[in-house]
Amino acid sequence: MSLPFFVFSFIFVFISTTISTSFSSPYPYGLSYHIDCGSPTNSSDPFNTTWLSDRFFTGGVSSVVSEPLRFNYPYEKTLRFFPVSHGKKNCYVIPTLPSGRYFLRAFVVYDNYDGKSHAPSFDVAVEGTVVFSWRSPWPESVALGGAYSDLFVYVTDGEADVCFYSLATDPPVISSLELEQVDSMSYDSTSIGNTHVLVNYGRLSCGTEQWGPGFSNDTDLFGRSWQSDSEFRSNFGESSHRNRDGVRALSTRNTIRGTEQKPNYFPMKLYQSAVTVGGEDGVLEYNLNVDAKLDYLVWLHFAEIDSSVKKAGDRVFDVFINDKNVTRIDIYKQVGTFAAFTWHYIVRNLSSSVLTVKLVAAVGAPLISGLENYALIPSDPSTVPEQAIAMKALKESLRVPDRMGWNGDPCAPTNWDAWEGVTCRMDKNHASLVISQIDLGSQGLKGCISDQISLLSDLVSLNLSSNSLWGSIPSGFGQKSLIRVDLSKNELTGSIPDSLASSSLQLVLLNDNFLEGQVPEGLYSIGVHGGAFDLSSNKGLCGVPSLPACPLLWKNGRLSTWGKVAIGLSCLFVFCGVLVLVYIYVRRRRNEYDFGLPHELMSLAGKRSRYQRHKSLMHLEMESQHARGLSSPYTLQ
Repeated sequence: MSLPFFVFSFIFVFISTTISTSFSSPYPYGLSYHIDCGSPTNSSDPFNTTWLSDRFFTGGVSSVVSEPLRFNYPYEKTLRFFPVSHGKKNCYVIPTLPSGRYFLRAFVVYDNYDGKSHAPSFDVAVEGTVVFSWRSPWPESVALGGAYSDLFVYVTDGEADVCFYSLATDPPVISSLELEQVDSMSYDSTSIGNTHVLVNYGRLSCGTEQWGPGFSNDTDLFGRSWQSDSEFRSNFGESSHRNRDGVRALSTRNTIRGTEQKPNYFPMKLYQSAVTVGGEDGVLEYNLNVDAKLDYLVWLHFAEIDSSVKKAGDRVFDVFINDKNVTRIDIYKQVGTFAAFTWHYIVRNLSSSVLTVKLVAAVGAPLISGLENYALIPSDPSTVPEQAIAMKALKESLRVPDRMGWNGDPCAPTNWDAWEGVTCRMDKNHASLVISQIDLGSQGLKGCISDQISLLSDLVSLNLSSNSLWGSIPSGFGQKSLIRVDLSKNELTGSIPDSLASSSLQLVLLNDNFLEGQVPEGLYSIGVHGGAFDLSSNKGLCGVPSLPACPLLWKNGRLSTWGKVAIGLSCLFVFCGVLVLVYIYVRRRRNEYDFGLPHELMSLAGKRSRYQRHKSLMHLEMESQHARGLSSPYTLQ
């Protein structure tokens, strides 16, 4: 798909998505990002928008335009470019987003920032779907002054991916990114669903100059900017409907009912101006450049702001889209005066590169306030979420270099190759993409294999050979889908997990590592059933022919279950023996003493006490008799 024609090219451009809070009813969505790509600092613009310093990018280099003085504001002067050395795919990944619909606008400027006078060719994908294709040479006004494009997209995985794909050696460029959450029911999503990206191919305000966030102080709650319709309006219709009095612009300051209301929150200013034509046979015609073979959602806006229209039937006109009469409009009959009325139509499989919208008078003269045209781009299938998580974990654990461009969705978009070294296919339901092969042999990887690899349930072939991977083979690795595994010539340690003994495996190469322990019997059976395996040049593998026998109580580099039981029983036996020895020792010590019963001990103590008292009295009596010169008849014992 080529770049939509609806890009504002300018030299002195204001790019902003400031949303004023001066509206009548509370606006329920406040989540927004305004990223000044390439800028190291935050800044503000004249519309009080805070522009964030550059963030959320996966690679690239910051730069400035070659002639900064041509631009008035900081966010116009900086950019980020993505050289091929950073990979062919680089992204901005805006995290932590609630599921829902978002308005996204991208501003791109070249201005010969690299001095090569060659604007780059590249594609831009949002949420895995290619939406813009920039091709060199750019129109001079766009290359020098810049341009922006916008779209509506659903985000369901918690983050918005905006990815850039380099063509040949051209480095993609981006100057600013803006993201606004909007009502998920907007633009008739109930019938269109959330499986399409709405890419803006024309947003026109009739009878005014360009306005809206970034171009004036006028409010649009979704952040939409509206372009003047004058350059897309044909001055005359077909010869049979030639305009006699020419196009006439109308405007009012009256309040327009039914504006700034959910789900689309169309601004009142859009309906306060309009264009019409003089004469009752007048025709209003718009020609919009589009890409063929796509579906388009055309949204028309009306408000009867001409006070001369007093009743239904005073102004009636037919709407032709690509010369097909699709409806008849009577604004007064629908909503009365000074009230907003919208009508939309889907053009299926457009065969032309021009979409025409023609209003042909039936009664009175036709009138229109605004026109929008969106390409309905079918969302590309994305990688199964759990497998996308596994691949991002592998990117971190394997330390995949930036040059390989492992950014964004591993498999989407389908019209670009998947991550370098990765092969994807549709799942059995043809609804999502799954990882079937990973080939990263001899890539200088110096990490380890993440446990998340077990989530790749459709993986058929894995080649991580001839790197410097360390750590063990994850215990859950060994999907039933696996046919070929080559982890040879690394620095892997530990044992071979039993899970790797898949019955589907036909080739297993684990040689030249530091693996040890018993080889699972199922792995050996691969060779028996016609497959091949190589376990040579490892530290201590055992248990299969051509390898040493494993110790009786040793398995997979550690004690086996029976080994643990044997050691446990031995310890129990030793412990019981120690208890017996302690008991015998204590009994022998007790027999060396005359331990009496408590009452016996008390009786013996009483006898000894009486003996001691008797002995003391006898001694005192002898001393007394000796003092009196008497001899004692007693003999002290």
